[in-house]
Amino acid sequence: MNDGARPARLLPWTDSEGKPCYLLTDGDGPLSRIADVIETTQLDMAEDLLEHAADLLAEARPTPEQLRFLLARMCEALTDVHRIPENRGTR
Repeated sequence: MNDGARPARLLPWTDSEGKPCYLLTDGDGPLSRIADVIETTQLDMAEDLLEHAADLLAEARPTPEQLRFLLARMCEALTDVHRIPENRGTR
């Protein structure tokens, strides 16, 4: 998406209906900086989740509830981090 002169930045969040949000910017405004912080936070959280998954899977018998919770959080994290390279590829 772009407005002819500037490409639109895909933001690291969606609207209330789950649709992607875009920003027309030169990349240096306050909303761009907030988006950068959120992307970094999402990547850090995904890394923490991977460490938690390794610890949980190293246990002899994780419960089905633990595994279900882990899988749900990993799906959320994967959705978030998948958007980041898509966004950066358009910039």
